[in-house]
Amino acid sequence: MINLAKHYGMVIEIAKCIGCQACTVACKFQNNVPDGQYRTMSPAFGPTGTYPNVTMHFGKEACQMCQNAPCVDVCPTKASHYDENGLVMIDPNKCVGCKYCLTACPYDARFINADTGAADKCTFCFEERVSQGLKPACVTTCVGGSLSFGDVNDPESDVAKIMAKSKVEFRKGELGTQPSIYYIYDGVVR
Repeated sequence: MINLAKHYGMVIEIAKCIGCQACTVACKFQNNVPDGQYRTMSPAFGPTGTYPNVTMHFGKEACQMCQNAPCVDVCPTKASHYDENGLVMIDPNKCVGCKYCLTACPYDARFINADTGAADKCTFCFEERVSQGLKPACVTTCVGGSLSFGDVNDPESDVAKIMAKSKVEFRKGELGTQPSIYYIYDGVVR
């Protein structure tokens, strides 16, 4: 597990996601993701309820940027690693495509890039955007306002403000991976 002064995180407010896939498209263009492969998606879950009161919800799925990442632990070449900001990253020059990290990831957030032959996943657009003071591409294109990004340790950041007033949950929190993606299910029937 890592401890840093800055801890980047994302909050996903499920009730606000309209399933438009703008985040998926923005990610593909920003990161030159090959056709048929995705770093992020907004799959539907549901339906819930009884006719005629049936609802359908969507939720962004991507790398959970775990602070205790199994993918980092199993990588034999150290291609999967924490960067200086504590983000889980992949060095494609060190990756041998063994797929250990794909198997270890409990969120199915990794794939072997068809163009590079290396493991690939969401990076929060760190190199291209966040390091330049911008938000990840998915956040800037979210029409429903479902996605927020920032430093969870900074009380003035968007994510910290949202987390202070809402109940947030992790996906598969019982695994102890300590994800940096937080979900808000307020108003969502599960």
